[in-house]
Amino acid sequence: MTVKKFNLPDVGEGLTEAEIVSWKVKPGDTVAINDVICEIETAKSLVELPSPYAGTVAELLVAEGITVEVGTAIIGISDNAPGEPEPTPAPAAPSAVASSLAQPAAPAAEQAFEASMYGKLPDDAGTSDGGPAGGPLVGSGPKADAVKRRPRKRPEGANSVPAAAPSSAPAAAVVVEPTAPALPPVAAQQPAATSQGAASQAPAGQAPGLTGLGATVSGIVNRVLAKPPVRKIARELGIDLADVVPTGARGEVTREDLVSYQSQRDAEVDQADKFWGASKKPQDQRVERIPVKGVRKATAKAMVESAFTAPHVSIFVDVDASRTMEFVKRLKASRDFEGIKVSPLLILSKAVIWAAARNPSVNATWVENADGNGNAEIHVKHYMNLGIAAATPRGLMVPNIKDAQDLSLKELALALNELASTARAGKTQPAQMQDGSLTITNVGALGIDTGTPIINPGEVAIVAFGTIKQKPWVLDGEVIPRWITTLGGSFDHRVVDGDLSARFMADVAAILEEPALLLD
Repeated sequence: MTVKKFNLPDVGEGLTEAEIVSWKVKPGDTVAINDVICEIETAKSLVELPSPYAGTVAELLVAEGITVEVGTAIIGISDNAPGEPEPTPAPAAPSAVASSLAQPAAPAAEQAFEASMYGKLPDDAGTSDGGPAGGPLVGSGPKADAVKRRPRKRPEGANSVPAAAPSSAPAAAVVVEPTAPALPPVAAQQPAATSQGAASQAPAGQAPGLTGLGATVSGIVNRVLAKPPVRKIARELGIDLADVVPTGARGEVTREDLVSYQSQRDAEVDQADKFWGASKKPQDQRVERIPVKGVRKATAKAMVESAFTAPHVSIFVDVDASRTMEFVKRLKASRDFEGIKVSPLLILSKAVIWAAARNPSVNATWVENADGNGNAEIHVKHYMNLGIAAATPRGLMVPNIKDAQDLSLKELALALNELASTARAGKTQPAQMQDGSLTITNVGALGIDTGTPIINPGEVAIVAFGTIKQKPWVLDGEVIPRWITTLGGSFDHRVVDGDLSARFMADVAAILEEPALLLD
């Protein structure tokens, strides 16, 4: 029996270290190729690390919470004992599984594993397959057309999620959220229906038990699925299921999701009550020291580098987005977009792509010493890897949608949904945050009018999307209520001068004012 040491790999380009956040296995456990063995936090994201070997866990070489350099041995996995059957590999990667069953892991098989997992190919590979495609939102705020609920008062001592009642058979997942009522004309809509929220995760497939509902189901969009016991618990605790990140196999909210959400909510309340601490203690004993590492450390470094390297210039424009709101309403009612979360962020994303094609220099990179002789170059990108800034518990991330210019409106909506659910679940991969070309930050999701965002390193432009509110607006000489938003843009003045930045922002605004221009 031999023990193979698995060294911490570089799961992204240029990463030098990572923290072992949690182990998913323990000594004595049997693992197959591609079984998740641990979670690590890099400078870019939280990543699940799969096993490159099949066998038995012999030892864990690094404790949780420890940061180690790439190349450090983190786990030992032994071959199976003589006569012991090979464990059945996970079906996630058929090619790797077939290889592991045919023969013991060899250098070529290990290279193929790295290629499939980390987007890297062996030096002598004859193919040009790239890494995993980026499927990359800012923030999750109030969602358009959300059904408002009155919070329920919890009874005394109801801080924890009660155990679900036993059942003789698994309950079918059913629709929890009622269908939003038809909206009145734009001028009469309520402001609460206008915030750009992160796209909530759409169910992966039709839930059991719903096939008989026929036409009733066909008109339902933005569904939240949950089993009856979970729905009952949510009602008792006053939890809006639309605010809970679902992890069920069909996209449904599970009891474990409620436990996690409730624990986080209770922790926030407890922290608020105890935040100021005992005033009798000396002030130097009432300072909390938080280590800066992982995503937060990388973000801080990148923001300082950008702010003090690229000379920022910012401009703002107020936009009448009433027709965008009407267009979003029509898309939600369309059968083509059934089950797909649609928000004004989708239209803004299309607008940014359209405007960048008309003003190419905003979709570029400033490269110092490009020729090796101290001369800089401007690299204009003829593709759009559209970044969407995402606020996560571990810090700011900017995953991007690869080749967004090639996507239809529906495909872009699906990509935004995937980006949102992945980021909110903390599953964004490093490859999804590389090679961005232009970024959108959706500060409107938090009810903010606009801001002066810092440009993402390697890019020359970023657009801040403010909240959409009903405001008095002069139209054809009359003051009437309209849906108004404010766009803010920051630009690298080395590449984008005032005239170009103004034309780009005006083009983006033109699409929000008249989405039909996208059909030209």
